[in-house]
Amino acid sequence: MIISFLKKEEKKVEYIELIYDLIFVYIIGRNNSLIHTTDGGFIPLAPYLTYLLTTLAALHIWYLTTLFINRYGSKSVSEYVGIFINMYLLYYMADGTRVAWQDYYYQYNIAWGLILVNLAAQYLLKLRQMKNQVPWQAPHLRYHMWVLLAEAAIVFVSLPVYAFTGIPLSPLAIFFGIAAAVLRREKNRLVSLDFAHLTERVMLYVVFTFGEMIISVAGYFEGGATLSGVYFSLMGFLIVAGLFLIYGYFYDHIIDREQEMTGSTYMLLHIFLLMAMNNIAVALEFMRELHVDAVPKNIFLVVSFLVFYAFLFSLQRYAYGCKRLSGVYWGILGALSLAFAGAIALCYHSGAVSIAVTVVYIYAMFGVCVVFSRRHRRQNVPDAEA
Repeated sequence: MIISFLKKEEKKVEYIELIYDLIFVYIIGRNNSLIHTTDGGFIPLAPYLTYLLTTLAALHIWYLTTLFINRYGSKSVSEYVGIFINMYLLYYMADGTRVAWQDYYYQYNIAWGLILVNLAAQYLLKLRQMKNQVPWQAPHLRYHMWVLLAEAAIVFVSLPVYAFTGIPLSPLAIFFGIAAAVLRREKNRLVSLDFAHLTERVMLYVVFTFGEMIISVAGYFEGGATLSGVYFSLMGFLIVAGLFLIYGYFYDHIIDREQEMTGSTYMLLHIFLLMAMNNIAVALEFMRELHVDAVPKNIFLVVSFLVFYAFLFSLQRYAYGCKRLSGVYWGILGALSLAFAGAIALCYHSGAVSIAVTVVYIYAMFGVCVVFSRRHRRQNVPDAEA
């Protein structure tokens, strides 16, 4: 009874947060469209760099909003108005996400800068409301407000700089924001953050990214129920299902969501994880495209999966103590990954074999994850009935 009373109540994901996240479904698709363009048999470097930066910008905005709601969300009218304003502005950012980004540089960055100013205004309103009630949080609120205004200033200053020099400086705002968060990490621990809420919000973003992957695999079902069509559609579906299962297993059975964390590293790991998922979605589309060269598309496939698993299993730092991977299991995972890369290298000329090897690799990794987790079960903690 005492433990149940002392246990912190988990912050629930609100309806408005889900509505806000829907705009990012559209943004994920717009960002991914940048790496569907091929030239000379594969993705040109410039569109891929544009994809990386626009994805970072979107994730940065999403994370800043999520942190504010996590710590200070109160369902106030000002918060709702702020969220809807930023949703509207995000449409302009998404519309400016194009291979020919130079033609939309001003539209994209004006919208981006206004979003940052709007978030800073939310911190200012919260500062005025809380400085007398909880004065120890005032420095934290003030710090984040000025960081957001500094990021906005970088974005706005980049407009005349680009006009006169052609140099796009606005991405510096992202790296400035990341550096500011890292420098403040220890002090951020003094302001409570609901890690369970954060992990749930990140999980929902991952689910939206899986939605884009499902759309990519839908192309495998085109052309009727031929033997080849059924084979590739089944393999594609099994790949998406396997990736979904292993992430879901991590979320439900391995991650300790009751920890006291700032969440910054957790989100940083997910940035690479989400990018890898986007790359996997594109790699699956490339596997059935004859105009894409076999060697680069198979390398792209292998690297995308290796990055996905590297950052997925890095999340074990947030696992229950009894479920953190031992050296033996890291060795098994590494051996499976090397075998996967070697098998693809040997069979790269055959898309049918490559996709079968990929399916075997995915479920082998999932099997290792499940076996390890069950051998090292979470130690029971007295709960409500105690």
